[in-house]
Amino acid sequence: MSLALEEILHLPGLHEMSVRAGARNLLRRVRWPYVAENEGIAEWVMGGELVFVTGINHPRGEGNLLSLVEDGDAVGIAGMVILTGGTFIQCIPAAVIERAEQLGLPLIEQPYALKMVVVTHLIGTALVQMAQVRRSRNDILGQLLTGDYPSLAIARQRAAHLQLDLDGPRRLVALRLSAVDGLFERHGLATGERLWQDTRQTLEDQLEAWCRARAGAVTAQLAGDLFVLLLPDTPDLRAALAGLHRQLAAQAGEMGLFMGLSSLAEDCGHYRQALNQARQALEVAQNLRPATGLCDFSELGVLRLLQGIVDRSLIDDFVAQTLGPLRAPGRKQPNALLHTLDALLKENGNGLKAGQRLGLHRNTINQRMQRIEQLSGQSLDDPLFRMNAAVAMLIWRMTEAQGKE
Repeated sequence: MSLALEEILHLPGLHEMSVRAGARNLLRRVRWPYVAENEGIAEWVMGGELVFVTGINHPRGEGNLLSLVEDGDAVGIAGMVILTGGTFIQCIPAAVIERAEQLGLPLIEQPYALKMVVVTHLIGTALVQMAQVRRSRNDILGQLLTGDYPSLAIARQRAAHLQLDLDGPRRLVALRLSAVDGLFERHGLATGERLWQDTRQTLEDQLEAWCRARAGAVTAQLAGDLFVLLLPDTPDLRAALAGLHRQLAAQAGEMGLFMGLSSLAEDCGHYRQALNQARQALEVAQNLRPATGLCDFSELGVLRLLQGIVDRSLIDDFVAQTLGPLRAPGRKQPNALLHTLDALLKENGNGLKAGQRLGLHRNTINQRMQRIEQLSGQSLDDPLFRMNAAVAMLIWRMTEAQGKE
């Protein structure tokens, strides 16, 4: 279990500690405190520690402190605390503060008068309490997500006691790393296990940070390799999840990462059904590999049929034949006709409503409709063409070209 640095700094009794550098990274998670007793720390830490430097057992001049900052950043510590005052480290040298800021390493100053035993006790106690709360939260969420609860009323009461608001409408996201087998095949069991666990921990930390920054968002982890998000259904949800996928995919390394989105669950009594939907959408996303990494359960009707096609080139050829003539790669808006066709399909071929949807003048939408028919060689009144175009548009919206616009 872990706490964010900013959470630690707000613990009662630690208000005298002040941030001197790296404030932009205070969301880093602290797994445990470590008091540096040796000249260097690289051999003694594994990443995620909050390292305390006292100067009691080893001289800490500017050169040594700079070396500690460099080593700490290289091994991935959460932050560094330097005790000042007394007879050891009088102040933090300006060069050390400047270097920590350049590296983005949170550097915190602690007055020597604030006893280490008090600080480590407060942090240790908070970590234990956080672990207990996390276990209780995951227990409640696990029961609701699997439907394995003795009483829905009791589950709601427990959630309220832990300040876990679950009764508002939510959409569920199921998230999983892919290509894990290849990781172990390339690196062997020992190295593969380390990379796998490190990546999972990084994803867990980033998901927690993302949820803290998004009102009403909750993260849960079931037994196994599935991460689950419970999110309010906001207008920007799809865009936000696409951004989250980009962020997490950068950390996934050799593995892929995909997400499935459920339809709206009105309250926590419907979480089990929503999780099943999110799992189905995730399975389709893993097979079709959309650029955004996300598949929505509401789109599964056709997509579930498409994932049965083993040869992906058949799908790509279908999209190219149906929509390819409508693209104009050399123009400022190469996909203008595709967006127009999409609007027409959503408005059941009504040009006036499609124009209003796109903010286009009636003459402009009429010209584009004529252009679509000329280039495609098809009539917009032909139900077969509209059906094919709707399926092709659904696939196109998941492609890399769409994602780059």
